[in-house]
Amino acid sequence: MKNLVAAITLIIISNFSATVFAQWKVNGKVVADSQPQAGALVSIGDRQTICSDNGSFEFEDLRAGDYAITVRATGFAAFERTLTINRDLKNYVIDLTSLRVEADLGEVVVSGTLRPVKRLESPVPVEVYTPAFLKKNPTPSVFEALQTINGVRPQLNCSICNTGDVHINGLEGPYTLMLIDGMPIVSALGSVYGLSGIPNGIIERIEVVKGPASSLYGSEAVGGLINIITKNPANASNFSIDAFATDWKQLNTDISLKWTTKKAAALTGINYFNFQDKRDVNRDGFTDVPLQNRLSVFQKWKVDRKDNRHLSIAGRLLYEDRWGGAMNWSRKFRGTDSVYGESVFTKRMELLAAYALPLRERINFNFSFILHDQNSAYGNTFYIANQKIIFGQLVWDKTMGRNDFLAGVALKYSYYDDNTPATAGADKTWLPGIFLQNEYAVSEKHKFLAGIRYDYNNHHGNIVTPRIAYKFSPDKSNLFRLNAGTGYRVVNIFTEDHAALTGAREVKILNDLKPERSYNVNLNYNKKINFSSGNFLLLDGSVFYTWFHNKIVPDYETDASKIIYDNLDQHAVSKGVSLNAELSLLSGLKMLAGATWMENTVTEKGITTQQMLTEKFSGTWTVSYRLPVVHLNADYTGNVYGPMRLPLVSEWDPRPGMSPWWSVQNLQLTFDKFYRTEIYGGVKNIFDFTPARSVPFLISRAHDPFDKDVVFDAGGKAMVTPENPYGLVFDPSYIYAPNQGRHFFIGFRYKL
Repeated sequence: MKNLVAAITLIIISNFSATVFAQWKVNGKVVADSQPQAGALVSIGDRQTICSDNGSFEFEDLRAGDYAITVRATGFAAFERTLTINRDLKNYVIDLTSLRVEADLGEVVVSGTLRPVKRLESPVPVEVYTPAFLKKNPTPSVFEALQTINGVRPQLNCSICNTGDVHINGLEGPYTLMLIDGMPIVSALGSVYGLSGIPNGIIERIEVVKGPASSLYGSEAVGGLINIITKNPANASNFSIDAFATDWKQLNTDISLKWTTKKAAALTGINYFNFQDKRDVNRDGFTDVPLQNRLSVFQKWKVDRKDNRHLSIAGRLLYEDRWGGAMNWSRKFRGTDSVYGESVFTKRMELLAAYALPLRERINFNFSFILHDQNSAYGNTFYIANQKIIFGQLVWDKTMGRNDFLAGVALKYSYYDDNTPATAGADKTWLPGIFLQNEYAVSEKHKFLAGIRYDYNNHHGNIVTPRIAYKFSPDKSNLFRLNAGTGYRVVNIFTEDHAALTGAREVKILNDLKPERSYNVNLNYNKKINFSSGNFLLLDGSVFYTWFHNKIVPDYETDASKIIYDNLDQHAVSKGVSLNAELSLLSGLKMLAGATWMENTVTEKGITTQQMLTEKFSGTWTVSYRLPVVHLNADYTGNVYGPMRLPLVSEWDPRPGMSPWWSVQNLQLTFDKFYRTEIYGGVKNIFDFTPARSVPFLISRAHDPFDKDVVFDAGGKAMVTPENPYGLVFDPSYIYAPNQGRHFFIGFRYKL
């Protein structure tokens, strides 16, 4: 009898143990209107996964118990339920149809706070742009793709080699921090020479934050940041190709490939761009658009780990051969004063990794490494530069009641050396730092965020950058956000300002340049309007103000033969108002339009002037219409810019000191009847605008690029002579818009 009781007791205990301590699986699918929701974020407890292309998800090794299950997907309110797990759950379907929201505010974003949060709930305003948006105006690089984002302008800095940077709200490119998967790997040399070549096929989305983000991302994020988020290899297509050609004989190809193993998934992205046709439409003897041969290869691995913890490793290799100059230039003239050309060889390697530590707490380690080699010749001036950047950051994310704490330590090491007189020896900078941020939800309507970062620069000492934010949502249709913060930036003239290297102007640095400081405030308002017909209108407005101390602004006017660099004795201000409107109609018409009014001024010796090469107004628009009967999409995109001050070479320079109002507009038609295939084509720059159309010449003294026939006075200033009636020197910095006029394109996309 005792043996029987013992046996029964053992069976009961065994069954109880099997139930309590067993590990179960949950798999299912997220759908809406019977369509799979790829990319939806599914959370069970503190574990997360992203739905694959067919909307499916899976969790393993779950113990028995009650779990909070949450689903967040673009265009839907959050799905929240309690799920009891005491067995395997298979084919668990989550239907989001009834949770569809009127506007695209349900995306999960990370750039504003360094942690995943719904865009609607973030106290920091984050703009999100998907591959569908980028396809409306196909471009060979991310740099050009940004031209239809309100308040963001890709600025060309040279009419010969077309290098450039990205302005946010009128602030120069070095104030914009470019990230890939949250890692600051596009900066300094890369912001001018290495921004091209990121394969569009591997981009999941682009997040844009306008305003200060220094407390989380470091002192370079003064004007804002652009975070290029790449696809999760596990959710990417097996194969995709997007290729197009133009009547200018430009060829761009983006290819992505995915393969998987039992424990990992890998995504390869390849971008190839080629343009070898010399064109001189404006007839100044110089190429209108530089010739380029570029290859970029991106590789990303996502490794499956226990408890669904994150591990990804990615890398990119870039090689580019770019040149522009006199039409009769060839490689044998590189670095000589016989025929002028600007030849740039770029070799770049990037490595980044993200690793979730195997701890109960959410602690993530992020790492990046950059190697950038630059071999450039601007006429007979060589610019040889080498840059290495190592960055590591450990972030602890902790939720306690209504508080979401974020704390971290970071270390950045920068090595830079070039052959310019300003760099007598290699510059080695160590920048260790710590940061702390807390996001406190007072209620559903009120949320506060406060953060502070401390860095130590071995050259400049202590750097403290605080940040505060407040979100107020009185109801579901109105949202207010207030953000304020500071910035601190160390300037390197030759890596950030192309004008310091090209042309015949002498570069003069008056004093030891001090780091710049800035103070920024931004007020954002978001309004959703739902119509009974099912249509919706989303309005988004911002007022921004930034005050700079010790700002370094290139002075082209004190001496037309020089570019003078020095810290301002007084201050500079950037302020303005920005408005976005998004309208979506059930008829198939969608419109996104934006406008920014701004003033970027410099105050020196009591005189306030508009800063050079910054506009007072900019506007962008995207209008799309779907014709389902004929399987056709039409996309009309464009931008418009107000006048900006331009650098003249002398007081007698006959070119206007202000640019005209100008606009570049594009039209694309896409035919998608065939399975997994799109055929598209259209026209870029419909009205054939180029900056050379309204001026007597674009490049100063293009016929004498080495100033061999210029007579200089004792102070080095060009004199007025019969051969040089305007007292000019060679200078290609009078540029504010692309030189490429109207051109046609045709391409195709295929996805497997």
